[in-house]
Amino acid sequence: MFLFLRKSGMGIDDLLENILTTAEILELKANKNTLAKAAVIESSLEKGRGPVATVIVQNGTLKVGDYVVCGAAYGRVKAMIDEHNKQIKSLLPSHTAVIAGLNEVPASGEVMIVMEDEKAAKEFALKRHEYDRHKELSISTKSSLEDMTAMIAEGKLKSLKVVLKTDVHGTLEAIKNSITALRNDEVKVNIISSGVGGITENDVELVNNSENCILLGFNVRPTGAVKAAAKQKGVEIKTYSIIYQLIDDVTGMLTGMMSPKYTEENTGQAEVKEVFKIPKGLVAGCVVVDGRLIRGGMVRVIRDGVVHYEGELTSLKRFKDDVDEIGNGYECGVVISGYDDVIPGDVLETFRKVEQKVSL
Repeated sequence: MFLFLRKSGMGIDDLLENILTTAEILELKANKNTLAKAAVIESSLEKGRGPVATVIVQNGTLKVGDYVVCGAAYGRVKAMIDEHNKQIKSLLPSHTAVIAGLNEVPASGEVMIVMEDEKAAKEFALKRHEYDRHKELSISTKSSLEDMTAMIAEGKLKSLKVVLKTDVHGTLEAIKNSITALRNDEVKVNIISSGVGGITENDVELVNNSENCILLGFNVRPTGAVKAAAKQKGVEIKTYSIIYQLIDDVTGMLTGMMSPKYTEENTGQAEVKEVFKIPKGLVAGCVVVDGRLIRGGMVRVIRDGVVHYEGELTSLKRFKDDVDEIGNGYECGVVISGYDDVIPGDVLETFRKVEQKVSL
C-alpha cells in the first residue's frame, strides 16, 4: 500500500503505521548484538571536530571506541552526538547520531562498517581508495560507429575545468549536478577535483597546472598560506554562500567561451555595367538597383546566380569623390579588395554581419 504524502504532512502517521505493521508481519528485526552497520545521511568538515558524518544504524550497535571504515574513509569513533545534541556511548538500530573520528569526510550514502581493529579498517579503506582511483582513470573502449562519432564530437567541445570545495557533502553533490548540467554542443563543465573541507594549497596548485581552470568554494574561505600561494601563482579563488550566484557565474564563464554567432543583413545590390583597369587593380562601374552600397562592408560577386567571390568593399566613388554609401538608382565606381575578375553583368551584393548574443 503506497500513500502519497503532501507537504502538509497528511498521511505520515498512516505510512509509519503501515511500515511497522509490515515489519512485524515479515519479522524484520535487526540484530543489536553484532558488529554495527550504518548508512551515512550527511557529512561535513566541522571546526574543532574535523570530519563528521550523520549516520543511521541498520544493524548491530555502534559504540564509542569502535574502529570503522566508510568508503575510503576510516577511523575510530571518538564521539557520538544524538538529535538532542547530547553525547552518547552507543547507538542502536534505526537510531541516528553524528559521528566524529574519521580521517576524511565520507560521501553521503556510503555504508559505515565496524571492523575488528584499526589495521583492518585502514587496509579496507586503502583498497577502496585504490579502487575509486582506478575507476576514475579507467576509460571504456567504444567500438561502434555511433560511439566513435560521439567521441569525435566530444573532442570538439570547449571544456571549463573546475576545482570545487564545499562545507558539506550534500551541498557538494547538489552543486556538481547543477553545473555539470550546464552544457551544449559547444561548451561543457569538467569537474577535475571536488571535495568537502577548506581550500588547500594542493587545490591552488592543481588549478595553476591546468589550462582553462577555475577554483570555486562554497561556504569555505582560503586562509593564510593558501591565499599567499594563490596570489603568488595568480590563481583567482571565487567563493560563494548562495548556490544560484555560483551557478550564474559558471553560466557566464561558459557563455564567454562560446564562439560568437552572426546574422547577415543585406544592405544593397548593384549591377556591373562596365569595368576599368587602374594601376592598383580594377574599378567596376555600377548602378545600384536595390538598397544602398556601403563602403567598408562585405561584398559578394554574383554571376548567373552563383556566388563567385566574397570579400571587402574597399573603395566607393561617386564620380571622382570618395563616398561612404550610394543609394538606389545612382551610378558609382567600386573597388573590391584582392579581386579583379569582375565582368559586365555581374551583380555586387553588399551585406554586414551582426553579432548575436549567445546563451546556453
